[in-house]
Amino acid sequence: MIPNTIADGTQNQVLSYQIKNTLPQIRHFLVEDARTARRYLSSLKIYESIENLNFSVLDKNTPEEELKDLFIPLFEGNDVGIISESGCPGVADPGAIAVKFAHMQGIRVVPLVGPSSILLALMASGLNGQKFAFNGYLPIENLEAAKAIKELEKESRSKQQTQICIETPYRNNALLQNMIKTLANETRLCLALDLTGEAEFVVTKQIKLWRLQTIELPKKPAVFLFLA
Repeated sequence: MIPNTIADGTQNQVLSYQIKNTLPQIRHFLVEDARTARRYLSSLKIYESIENLNFSVLDKNTPEEELKDLFIPLFEGNDVGIISESGCPGVADPGAIAVKFAHMQGIRVVPLVGPSSILLALMASGLNGQKFAFNGYLPIENLEAAKAIKELEKESRSKQQTQICIETPYRNNALLQNMIKTLANETRLCLALDLTGEAEFVVTKQIKLWRLQTIELPKKPAVFLFLA
């Protein structure tokens, strides 16, 4: 399980020696997009050439019945690396179905150390790190999203549980404004934007304070966390 960077140009700062030491032994990869995976591996400058590497697509549309064919290199005695498009594979990532299949086949799974925007955001939020839930993407439609936010806030209040979700960068502002409008005054909201990147921004404050300012977010990856 090979983590990727979560901000462009940060491979020398955020990737562990473990990754760079393990990768040269691997020639077969399962990836969401072969083009971006090649670019990622090339940026690490650990292969003389990436032309001899083998990439198979494993994305959200890959049916589980195809996994047996994708694992042929493993059955032939080769290691296979799973690379996420961003952050850690298997976490909010289609790599999880390959890991499930590997466990069913008795194949050893090795997670390598790397950046996770979800954990980095939680670390920097000051919210409850003992009880938290990752909810992925909320509904796109505003009314449905508001309903989901209210339900998650109710759960947060009853369990003292930090709620974590993500959004595609072009919808950052819509989700932020929906949360500011929907959540209770005393609920604490953390916005973690462009983690590890040049525009990194992590701020936590109560909703009543968020309402006092006007904010326009750039189209950068963001994590939203709140605790009622």
